Amino acid sequence: MNPQAKDWQPEVEELQRRQRWAESLGGDANVARHHAAARLTIRERIDTLVDADSFHEVGKLTGQSVPLDQRGPDGRGVTPAPYVMGLARIDGQEVAVGGEDFTVRGGMSWSGDRKKGGQGGFVEDLALSYRIPLVNLIDGAGGSVAGTRKRGHSVFPGVHGFETSVALLGQVPVVSAVLGAAAGGPAGRAVLSHWSVMVRGQSQVFCTGPAVVRRALGQAVDKETLGGSRVAVEDSGNIDNVVDTESEALALVRRFLGYLPANVWELPPRRPTGDPAGRREEGLLGIVPRDRRRGYDMRALIGMLVDQDSVFEIQPSHAPSLICALARMDGHAVGLVANNPQRNGGAMDVRAARKQVRFIELCDTFHIPLIFLVDMPGFMVGVQAEREGTLREGMRAVYAGVQARVPKITVVIRKCYGMGGMATTEKNGLGLKLAWPSAEWGSMPIEGGVEVAFKREIDAAPDPAARRAEIEDELRSLASPWATAQAFGVEDIIDPRDTRRYLCRFLNAMQSRLKTELGPRLRSGVQP
Repeated sequence: MNPQAKDWQPEVEELQRRQRWAESLGGDANVARHHAAARLTIRERIDTLVDADSFHEVGKLTGQSVPLDQRGPDGRGVTPAPYVMGLARIDGQEVAVGGEDFTVRGGMSWSGDRKKGGQGGFVEDLALSYRIPLVNLIDGAGGSVAGTRKRGHSVFPGVHGFETSVALLGQVPVVSAVLGAAAGGPAGRAVLSHWSVMVRGQSQVFCTGPAVVRRALGQAVDKETLGGSRVAVEDSGNIDNVVDTESEALALVRRFLGYLPANVWELPPRRPTGDPAGRREEGLLGIVPRDRRRGYDMRALIGMLVDQDSVFEIQPSHAPSLICALARMDGHAVGLVANNPQRNGGAMDVRAARKQVRFIELCDTFHIPLIFLVDMPGFMVGVQAEREGTLREGMRAVYAGVQARVPKITVVIRKCYGMGGMATTEKNGLGLKLAWPSAEWGSMPIEGGVEVAFKREIDAAPDPAARRAEIEDELRSLASPWATAQAFGVEDIIDPRDTRRYLCRFLNAMQSRLKTELGPRLRSGVQP
């Protein structure tokens, strides 16, 4: 053996010792407290999320020296930085993944010569430079005023800003799982994601925590009241989905990424499910009631159209009058925008409009074709709707649809009226519009329109109610979908049971176009 073979053995042993210190996180006591709260450590979260043995850590030795007189029985000389990150694979796809270590200083932001995570950190640069998805496992409160004392001065906002976070949104999928309380920068990064999830009762998201709210406003609130899932998911829509456990959240992260490409220069992966493209569901023939005032189960309708067990709904408990979901048809990823007649009759309110805009931009960015399943009576009306700015938000949905270049197919299930209906069709492409025999459309619903257009005639009639009904019946016959189909104003009226076959045929045909339009989406102008 070469006598010099072990010249560097002491240094290698020191390296291994420092790696063990990093693997011990915040120490046995802090890890035990973390587990006692039924929470995984950051290393356990990464191991649960990614493919087995695929995590390649970067910056493992980063940390802060522990003075000799403060070292514990284990003699640890470095407290690891409260952030763990690196490369990994999810279903074989390379990803950048990182998250706060709550067992070290509560996951509080830390920076040395270079930040590992957070906005402007190495993990974001890794995703942007290599054009691979970024997964944020968020469990920290961001910066602290204690840092001001340490530095001797306060930091101007934006020195470590969100420039990279914003750039990522136009190039690679960004996913955030909020697994604890998130405030400040971590909360901002959770929102600067294409999709996010939190854990019910364990996660909270807010601009700043209860202590600051109490000092600023004199309001005494707890973390759950301020930013729990009821507020963050159902009310504000700041976070998209909520689940009951961390393992469910991490499983959803894996599933969401399965619909998206690694970056905008690639097409979404096709994953055949074995579900025949020509499958016909008899239940579709009777799912829409003849009484046009009655609702029906749009989610059941969707389930019969798409590949079995392929629906991934986004924001299911926010803006419930609209359903937005990723799914597969003949293995191809599609984005579904469907009106829910069981909530507000499917009318578009402020929240539904915002939800639709964001989902359209997600699908357009990653070249996922859009299918609109339309039962749209129009924008929500009334004093409250006007005060909330429904008209502006609704027109933003129209604007987003016009700006989006991804192919779109419209299927009118029942109602398609007014400016809300305009937000469900393609204006700059093929403009394929299909209709079921139950479909109806126009500039506004006949009932309300008759009241306006024929008010004098109705008021002058001996029996105003009877005359109103006569006019409505007359106009309803003229609004028959058959007449529009004869004029080729709608491309086809189809048997509901043939909808899946029709859609799959066109989805396969449009792949040639999708391959020619890869790259970032450049959007111009100012939203209404």
